[in-house]
Order: sequence, then structure tokens, then C-alpha cells
Amino acid sequence: MTSDRKSGGMAATTGSGDIVRSLELLWGTGEPPSRGPKRGLSLDRITTAAIEVADAEGLDAVSMRRLSAELGTGTMSLYRYVPGKAELLDLMIDRVQGTLIAAAGDPSADWRTTVDAMARAQLDLYRRHPWLLKINQTRTVLGPSALRSLELALAGLKGMGLTDPETMSVIIAVQSFVTGIARMEAETVEAVKETGVSDEEFWGRQVPFLNRAMASGDFPLMAALADDTFSADFDHFAFGLRALMDGFEVMVTRAAER
Repeated sequence: MTSDRKSGGMAATTGSGDIVRSLELLWGTGEPPSRGPKRGLSLDRITTAAIEVADAEGLDAVSMRRLSAELGTGTMSLYRYVPGKAELLDLMIDRVQGTLIAAAGDPSADWRTTVDAMARAQLDLYRRHPWLLKINQTRTVLGPSALRSLELALAGLKGMGLTDPETMSVIIAVQSFVTGIARMEAETVEAVKETGVSDEEFWGRQVPFLNRAMASGDFPLMAALADDTFSADFDHFAFGLRALMDGFEVMVTRAAER
């Protein structure tokens, strides 16, 4: 996927544009615009405006034309700061990841505290910026915020005594778990918006059919489930995170024995 300057939709894969240019913009090593098309216009303002549009209307609403309208400037003026939408996406990703740095907590804390803080900060990030779940981030362009958040995570997990690949696997496991929970939450909200049918109404329509199925005797284990099995009050995030950390504890014990 290339950085198409004509189409309106945002590229949904990180690192799909000019990677070198993205890195120059992220690290401030590129040449600044020689002429400012509008007083006060900057890469920072463009990135901020893009995030605000994505937060309010989703990633598809972000386009160079839309941003030019939001910022009160010509579309071509934006290209003096950023080559296109693909590179802009890299800037947006790194910007929102900066919030993970502030939420990382004390890097000298024990590893369980670090894992808990890391997981909760990531979930909060997805809740505030659900458009992140629409992006393929397997090729993230590593900017300053991404590296700083990773540095803090490594500092907090150092006490686990695991090998470097194992420590990275801990981070991947936590991120994958949180992404799954966040996606489930986001898709639940999307389903209501797209269909106009609430969760209560959706499941309520199935009750008569499910009651007959349970009474048939064909599903004895499901029929025996407790009434609160599918209660919305059960915290699946907390349960899953605790289970993950208990599993990590086993690895930590084994590492200490080595």
C-alpha cells in the first residue's frame, strides 16, 4: 500500500508509506518546510487534528482534504509537512503511544505491578482511541514514544529474570490479551450502532429458542450453567490478567532455579 494523495481513506497499515520520511518526521531529523503556508500550521497541529477526527468519527474520516478544512488551509499546504496519509498514520500512532509513558508507573516496581499497569494503560488507550484496533501494526515505525514506552516496560520486567526473548514474549502476550478484550468491547458498541438493536434486545429474541434447546437434553453441560454465567458484572479483563500473571509466576520461578 502506498501513500496515495488522491484517495480519501486512511491507509490502515503502519509503515506502508515512505518509511525513511516517517522516521525523519518522528525523530525530527528531516528538513522543515522552507515556507510556512499558514501562520501557526505545524506537524504537531496536523497530527493533533488527525487524531481528533479519528477519535470523533473513525479512521476512515481522516483524509488530507478533511484535515485542510479542519485547519483552515489548502490541502497542498499539508503536503509541505507530511508526504501523505500513510506517513501521517505513523505519526498518529506514535503520538497516542506517548500516553503509555505517563501511565507506565514506577519502573522500579515489581514485575506484577508493571504488567498490571501496562495492561490497564493499553486497554485505556484502546478505549480512548478505538480506531487503533482497525490498524495493522505488525510493522510499526518506531518513533520516540514507542521506544520510550518499550524501555519503561523492559525496566519494569527486568526483575522477572527471564531471557530477552522471553521478556518480549511477556509483552506480546499481555498486548495480545488486551487487544482481544478491547476489540470485543469495541465490536459490541459497533454492533449496536450498525443495527440499532441493543444487546438486551438481541439476546432477548433468542431466549425462546435457547430455552427449547436447553430443555431438549441435548446440551446438558450448557443447561447446567449457573444463572450468572454470562453476567455483565463479571470482569473478564481482571480474571484473564490475573491468570496471565499467575502463569508468568511459574516462568519466573523456573528462571530463578536456572
